[in-house]
Amino acid sequence: MKLRLNSALRVLAAIAAMAVAQGAAAQAAGQWTVKGGLGKITPKVTSGDVSAPALPGSKGAVSADTKPIFAVAYGLTDNVSLELDLGLPYKHEISGAGAIEGVGVIGTVKSLPPTLFAHYRFFKPDAQFRPYAGLGATYAYFASETGSGRLTTLSDIGGPPTTFSIKNKLAATLQIGVVWALNERWFIDGNISKTWLKTKVSFSSGQTQDMKLDPQAVTLGVGYKF
Repeated sequence: MKLRLNSALRVLAAIAAMAVAQGAAAQAAGQWTVKGGLGKITPKVTSGDVSAPALPGSKGAVSADTKPIFAVAYGLTDNVSLELDLGLPYKHEISGAGAIEGVGVIGTVKSLPPTLFAHYRFFKPDAQFRPYAGLGATYAYFASETGSGRLTTLSDIGGPPTTFSIKNKLAATLQIGVVWALNERWFIDGNISKTWLKTKVSFSSGQTQDMKLDPQAVTLGVGYKF
């Protein structure tokens, strides 16, 4: 993650060095924008152990997913804006890790992480390129948790099918990105973000598991200014 952030910062710095006013209207005070595109979320998991009774060292891994995203933003000033990021639910596979690595997929879950950002946009509103940095509050909502037969075998062999739930949590998110104004109305927006998210998994068989998900997101979209 550190290497990727450093690379992204170098790219933004290079773009910033080239940024000049070219008559394009980037977001300004009192202006609304909408954006649509694709987002990829990659959980950077640090898994706790499943509590007893379970094989010691039983951990979990969570897969990445890509889905359409959309956002709406409003310019409070020429440099400060609020943006609400939404999208379709991401679907993640949960696989065994640690002592149970190799057992395959033990469950799936859908996540929906709406985020409200406060952005600071550099340079003047008519600059063609505008790097920005943002601080946001993400509500990580989990749904459609579904366990596989492997999960039942690992948690309560011979018992009823094991189900599980993941606790919804509020978490902080940092974001850096850049807007490229194509003309007075249309623009391209690319960004990366990092969320610091800890949650807990509860199994119907009685076990629990602490999970640090800390997802990294990359999005690319096309937007329109009103």
